[in-house]
Amino acid sequence: MENDLGSAKGKAVLIAGPTSAGKTAVALRLARALGGWIVNADSVQVYADLALLSARPSAREQGAVPHRLFGTVDAATAFSAADWAAAAAEALAEADAAGAVPIFVGGTGLYFEALCDGLAPVPAIDPAVRSAVRDAMAARGPQALYDDLAREDPHAAATLAPGDSQRIARALEVVRSTGRPLSAWQGARTPGPLAGRPQVRAVLSLDRARLRDRIARRFEAMMAAGALDEVRALAARDLDPSLPAMKALGVPPLLDHVRGHLDRDTAVARAITQTRQYAKRQETWFRNRLASWPRLDAGDPAAAAAALARWFATADTPDARAADPDTAPAPSHPTQQEDRP
Repeated sequence: MENDLGSAKGKAVLIAGPTSAGKTAVALRLARALGGWIVNADSVQVYADLALLSARPSAREQGAVPHRLFGTVDAATAFSAADWAAAAAEALAEADAAGAVPIFVGGTGLYFEALCDGLAPVPAIDPAVRSAVRDAMAARGPQALYDDLAREDPHAAATLAPGDSQRIARALEVVRSTGRPLSAWQGARTPGPLAGRPQVRAVLSLDRARLRDRIARRFEAMMAAGALDEVRALAARDLDPSLPAMKALGVPPLLDHVRGHLDRDTAVARAITQTRQYAKRQETWFRNRLASWPRLDAGDPAAAAAALARWFATADTPDARAADPDTAPAPSHPTQQEDRP
């Protein structure tokens, strides 16, 4: 179905949000309204082996509107952001050829950066260097490593806050592993698939207490649906534990349970705690790196989808840094729909 809302030729929709916020419910409503295709922007939902633990859209949901890049990669593959960007470009071209609106949905911030801004061609980091930097961060703290960075890569240090431990560590890893500062690699950045293309963007958010509760309820539902069987199948393959799929949320503690190192309740509690911590890190990342993207209340999927459709039709996404109170839907009471991750 070719959309006919506004001057929409070539326009794309980007929906980011933390795990369990309700992105699928919003995306499905929007895709039906716009004649859209949902393209996965989550680094775990790409794996075929993790349908349950990644909360991949159900077969019924995937049958309702076209979906792309869900469950297309084997767990034995270390699927990088560059790999995803290449696959996303192909999905984008396919949607364009079909006259469909591409709707990118997920919680992996780096994927959205790759889409909009491209990726720097930084070589793989030497594992020994990465380990040494991470150990130093734990032992000496971010301020000390920031001082190191100011000496080794002054340009990178000038762009970072002294407390930004993750990005300080990354910049140090790059300069120590490659011998070139991060800025030199970033100067060779290639344009992203959406470069120069009109976009409608939003970050879905949810009250912290409700998000924490939803994470717990969703994980228990995963367990009831057979998440342990997924993990048993992974364990039987004896894959490298450093692979992304083997480190996905929920997998390590459930592997420990399957191997007899943890009881079920402890494994589940640990997985829920780790997922909540990850959601908090996602929210921090979105707040810092997607500061201009407007926020929509994920507790009301219909209102959030309606706001996105309205922005799509008018060709303008509000800038969150100059928020218009009339553009964002007001929080609503919980509904049955909100329980869909």
